[in-house]
Amino acid sequence: MTLLNIILQATTDAATAAATGKGMGNMGAGIGAGLAAIGAGIGIGRIGGSALESIARQPEALGDIRANMIVAAALVEGAAFFGIVVCLLIVLL
Repeated sequence: MTLLNIILQATTDAATAAATGKGMGNMGAGIGAGLAAIGAGIGIGRIGGSALESIARQPEALGDIRANMIVAAALVEGAAFFGIVVCLLIVLL
């Protein structure tokens, strides 16, 4: 598919979405779902990095740090899933 065909398809889809009134809502939902996924990735990465640093400084606290890391990562993941589900509901309704 050439670039011109892609642009024409996007403008046709945008015109159809504007006629139905769902264009900006769908775009906002997509951006919101993407931000929720990116935020969860950054949050879990920081949790893991901090846990590894803590374990390196205090190896005797391995079990406690690991348990707290798993709980914190689960909470971050749950919040991200909630955000993604809300964005999907915006698209579907």
